[in-house]
Amino acid sequence: MKTSVYIGTSIDGFIARPNGEIDWLTQFEESVRDQYAAFIQTIDAVVIGRGTFETVLTYASWPYDKKVYVLSNTLRRAPVGISGDVTFVSMKPAELLRDLSARGHAHVYVDGGKVIQAFLRDDCIDEMIITRAPVILGSGIPLFGTLDKDIHWEHVQTRSFANGLVTSHYRRAGR
Repeated sequence: MKTSVYIGTSIDGFIARPNGEIDWLTQFEESVRDQYAAFIQTIDAVVIGRGTFETVLTYASWPYDKKVYVLSNTLRRAPVGISGDVTFVSMKPAELLRDLSARGHAHVYVDGGKVIQAFLRDDCIDEMIITRAPVILGSGIPLFGTLDKDIHWEHVQTRSFANGLVTSHYRRAGR
């Protein structure tokens, strides 16, 4: 099972404003659309948290064409009108990955601040593709949280765009 993070951040490391808004990031979508589409073709499932799920529900259309697993202790079903295949689960990262592997999944996209942080704490992320936008928010939802130990990464590549975006790809060292 391979786990990947693909996410955009501000220069100061926030993935969203304190209220979850990503309006500052969407202005750059066109620049990375092809890159994101290529990445999405490599995955077979998405793992998000309740907060990310609720944010995605505000989008004009459901953005996923893959199986979506929502980590939540409170939600049990998707609202009427969600066309995607959504399953609600309440498991720790390693337990969830064992379950997803048993269901036949091979490459999972992990998204959402708290979920990414939990997967990192449990050393359950294999690669990260992080795009930094040339914006400083000053506050918001951070990509990274506290860890009990260092996690080492190998740099795979970095790509810069004319509009100031910088995408860096990292692979978990030793894997």
